[in-house]
Amino acid sequence: MTELWQGDDAYDRRLALAATGPLADWNAAGVLTAGDVHVARTIGRLAGEADEAALLVTALTVRAVRHGSVCLDLATIADRLPEGLTAAPDPPPATSPLVRDRILHVEAGLVYLDRYHLLERQVADQLSTRIGAVDGIDQARATALADTLDGHFSPEQQRAALAALTRRTVVLTGGPGTGKTTTVARMLLLLADQHAGQRLRVVLAAPTGKAAARLTEAVNSELALAASTDQTRAAVRLLSPLAGVTLHRLLGWRPDNRTRFAHHRGNRLGADLVVVDESSMVDLTMMARLLEALRPDTRLLLVGDPDQLTSVGAGAVLADIVAGCAGTPDSPVLALTENFRATRDIQGLADALRSGDPDLVLDRLRTSSTQITFVETDDPAAVEAAVRADCLPAAEAAHAAAVEGDADSALAALRGHRLLCAHREGPHGVRRWNSQVEQWLAEETGEDMARVWYPGRPLLVTRNDRALDLYNGETGVVVQHGSRLRAHIEGGDRTRDFAPVRLDAVQTMHALTIHKAQGSEADQITVLLPEADSRLLTRELFYTALTRARHHVRIIGSEEAVRAAVLTRASRATGLAGRLSGQSPVR
Repeated sequence: MTELWQGDDAYDRRLALAATGPLADWNAAGVLTAGDVHVARTIGRLAGEADEAALLVTALTVRAVRHGSVCLDLATIADRLPEGLTAAPDPPPATSPLVRDRILHVEAGLVYLDRYHLLERQVADQLSTRIGAVDGIDQARATALADTLDGHFSPEQQRAALAALTRRTVVLTGGPGTGKTTTVARMLLLLADQHAGQRLRVVLAAPTGKAAARLTEAVNSELALAASTDQTRAAVRLLSPLAGVTLHRLLGWRPDNRTRFAHHRGNRLGADLVVVDESSMVDLTMMARLLEALRPDTRLLLVGDPDQLTSVGAGAVLADIVAGCAGTPDSPVLALTENFRATRDIQGLADALRSGDPDLVLDRLRTSSTQITFVETDDPAAVEAAVRADCLPAAEAAHAAAVEGDADSALAALRGHRLLCAHREGPHGVRRWNSQVEQWLAEETGEDMARVWYPGRPLLVTRNDRALDLYNGETGVVVQHGSRLRAHIEGGDRTRDFAPVRLDAVQTMHALTIHKAQGSEADQITVLLPEADSRLLTRELFYTALTRARHHVRIIGSEEAVRAAVLTRASRATGLAGRLSGQSPVR
């Protein structure tokens, strides 16, 4: 579990000068930021709550949400008190104005802000309502058709696809290479075959544009591969064409509208089936908005790996569903375990990571392999040499193609390699290494890389822009076309080009944070581990970075950093798993 009371960056540890009592003590200890304190004091003033212990719990709950939890788990506080603090707060009593006016909710030792309490109950209720069997499936016909796909369909995948036909909501889990996308495609084909010649309205979605594009390409490729008989070709025609979208685009994000999305419980989506890939990235708020936008008879297929990093926003919805539904009679969770990739060494390292055994992980890292390279060092010069060996050739290839006006080759070069970092700032951060790669590239090419726009500059879209139809997470590259530069952005099922001056929410992407890399892959991945005491270094972070690699991964870091990553779990307080299991919220 991560250290609960590690302080934030120095900027966030500024003292709230008006704070007194416990709020001031916990602020001075580096637990609470000035912002946490100000929010708690403002809530207390509006609610008429003057009790300092209740205000401290409010501030800690605000902090918990800021760090990704849905609520505050009071039981964890006593075991992890920061130095200088001797007592953990008790939950506010029922007579507190904060509880009486439903600003805070206290359940089974968990303290919620009202918004997140409502969202968690909503998601739990909607999922529980959706879990159950679907009538009208001709199992004999489905099984007979599945048997004809035997050459591209393992028994485990076939069982999962057939089981999914009979359920309104399905959660398909598995690590990289377990054939999740193949199973999705076959399930779609079997379902379309059941529709008696009527077109099946299917939507493919993901949290980011890159993940949506990958899902679209993979599913359409698998469907084309499966269309080898008259029956399967007819089923594929009922599905095509399939195009992936981001969840924001699917729901119709509207910043000028109070509901924020065009689709909601009063204007539901018209789809027969919604497939959401990379579901581990979906936070509690987005899951609530998606579920309320679905018609009662719309099927939902959530696909993902619960061992990956959780969402940037509050919650760990996919992991909570898997944990909460384990052992329940109508569990919607279908797990794939058989691995089909040739990258057995990478898969073995991922399995070792999941086991939580640092000695086993280090043994796998140090074993000679064509798929894994371990640069075991924390020496700055050795780190720089290892990063340069991977990043400079990739940057040069993208630059050379971009200068020639070859956008496809430039984009392909970017897909070939990616440098992943845990941090944005600092010696192990994205900002430092983006600048360093540009410096190396300038030295090798003799060109000025100090300018904002240059051929071969890799781009990451960082904010949704409906006017340009650009979405957070989409990637691209700057390409020279005669005397002009154009930014070519990949998203959904197409590549678009823009004048660079129109793009104001993009970053250089020679290096990328591991969080931003979720939903994407590259042929070769370089992972730069931070120092062992980094508060971001967790098993889930390491696993997510490792599993972005298609063919080869280079890990750069010390033995201490590897051990810290393996032994530190990313923990988020939430009651969703307990609600789904039929119990009260549990830790």
